[in-house]
Amino acid sequence: MSELGVTLADAIAGLDAAYPPRLAESWDSVGLVTGDPADPVATVLFAVDATAEVVDEALEWGADLLVVHHPLLLRGVDTVAANTPKGALIHRLVKGGCALFTAHTNADSANPGVSDALAELLGVSDTRPIEPIDSPRLDKWMVLVPVTHTASVRDALFAGGAGAVGNYRDCSWTVAGHGQFRPVAGAEPALGEIDRLERVEEDRIEVVAPRSLRPQLLEHLRRAHPYEEPAFDVVEEAPLPTSTGLGRVGTLDEPMTLRDFAARVHRMLPDTVWGVRAAGDPDRIVSTVALCGGAGDSFLSAVGALGADVFVTADLRHHPVDEHLRAGGPAVIDVAHWASEWPWCAQAKAVLDSRFASTPGWTSRVSVRRTDPWTVGSH
Repeated sequence: MSELGVTLADAIAGLDAAYPPRLAESWDSVGLVTGDPADPVATVLFAVDATAEVVDEALEWGADLLVVHHPLLLRGVDTVAANTPKGALIHRLVKGGCALFTAHTNADSANPGVSDALAELLGVSDTRPIEPIDSPRLDKWMVLVPVTHTASVRDALFAGGAGAVGNYRDCSWTVAGHGQFRPVAGAEPALGEIDRLERVEEDRIEVVAPRSLRPQLLEHLRRAHPYEEPAFDVVEEAPLPTSTGLGRVGTLDEPMTLRDFAARVHRMLPDTVWGVRAAGDPDRIVSTVALCGGAGDSFLSAVGALGADVFVTADLRHHPVDEHLRAGGPAVIDVAHWASEWPWCAQAKAVLDSRFASTPGWTSRVSVRRTDPWTVGSH
C-alpha cells in the first residue's frame, strides 16, 4: 500500500490472494477489465453482475472500483464501441473513473469461495469440494554437489524458482554422502584426472519446484554446478486433492425435513421471481447438504456418491432432475442463479475490508440492485 493510501493494484492483490486467478477455468475471463492499477481506490461496490443499473449505482455513489462475479466480457469481442451494449458500460465506467474487476470461476473454486458463502448462510459447515482441484504439479529435484559448492548451488536453485512451499520460501533438505566418478577420454573434469577414480564428499540437495519451471531451473543448475556433468534426479510428485474446487458438501447445523430446509433456503436468500423449489420427499430428513452456487446440474450424479441428502443449486432443468430422482439421487433444491451467488458479494467485501478498512476514507458496500433477469412471476 502506498503512502497515499490504497491503490487499485493493492485491491487487485488482495482479491487475487483470496481468489487466485490460476483457479479459473480455461475458458473464463477474470481479473481487471478497466482501470489503471496506479489509481487510488477508496470506494468499492460489490455485485454479481455489471448491469446498467449496477453501473448507475456505482457512478452515482462515486465508486472507484466495481467488483463483480460474472464477467462483462466473457467471450472474445472485437469492439467496445459506445454504441454497443457492453461497450457503452465500459465507456461509462472509464469516463466515470470507476475500475471494473471480475472474480468468476476462480471465486467459485477458491476456499472460501462462492459455494462457501452460500453454505455459511444456510447453516452448512465442515465443507469440502464436490470436485476438488488437485494441488499444483510439482517436481522434486535431487541434486548431488560437492560440499564446497552446496550453498551456491542451493541459492541458484532458489533463484530459478525452486523451494517454495505454500507461504514459505527457500525450503530445502540436505544430506551428506560420498560420491565417486572416473573421467574418461574426452572429459574435462572440474575435479580429478582422466582414467582415475575420484571420490568426493558430496551433499544431496532436495527441493520442490513447479513442473513448468524445468527449463529455467535446469539452466540455473548447470550454470552454478562445478561439474561438467552434474548428477541430479527429477521426480514428478503425485498430485494431491486440495480444499479448493467447485461446489461444496457439508453438514447441516441441525437435521430437518426437506420441507423445513427448503423454507430456510427461501428465508435466507433474497426474494426472486424464480423463487425456491424442491424435488423429493418433503418429509425426508436432510443432514448432509451439497451446494453449488450458480448452475450446478453437472454435479447431479456426483452428489449422491458423496452421501448428500439434498443438493442446493440453480438453473436445474426438468429432464435431468427427473432422471436424477428416478436413479435414487438425493433431493434437490433449485434457486435463482443470481440469488445463489449473491452471498459471495459480502464475502468479497470482507476480503478487502479486512485489509483496508482502517485506511482513512475507505468505504465499501454490496450493491442494492437485484440483477436477477426475471422480472414477472405468476403463482
